Amino acid sequence: MTGRYYEDFEVGETIVHEKRRTVSESDNQRFCDMTMNQQPLHLDSEFAADTQFGDRLVNGLYTMSLAVGLSIPDTTDGTIVANLSYDNVEHPHPVFHGDTIRAQSTVTDKRETSDGERGVVTMHVEAFNQDDELVCEFDRTALALKRPDE
Repeated sequence: MTGRYYEDFEVGETIVHEKRRTVSESDNQRFCDMTMNQQPLHLDSEFAADTQFGDRLVNGLYTMSLAVGLSIPDTTDGTIVANLSYDNVEHPHPVFHGDTIRAQSTVTDKRETSDGERGVVTMHVEAFNQDDELVCEFDRTALALKRPDE
């Protein structure tokens, strides 16, 4: 387990996630297939060539999911009870096949649950491409375990 317990999160801290992933055409195709999203902007190179982007775009939900996945080892791996919400999702810049994505999470809020046995942590997650362009951002709220008595 590499995740943090509730007590380990500090409001205002930014956690830079070292893992990165280069998004392949296959990643995008499989994600679209699994989610039954047949949007031609993601899958049809001829269609996408005639858009303002000039090429196929990686599915935005894949980008968001990837950002969550990149953040898990440094935040809630083994210490989460549940993800409670994802809010304020934005995709300010497109992601293309071959882009390498990295992420960082800034703790924006934390509070104990009413029973005092767990804690709610909210993080603002940002994903960037290899050119440091912001490609996705959102708020993730998780229910975290408190550190067990030792």
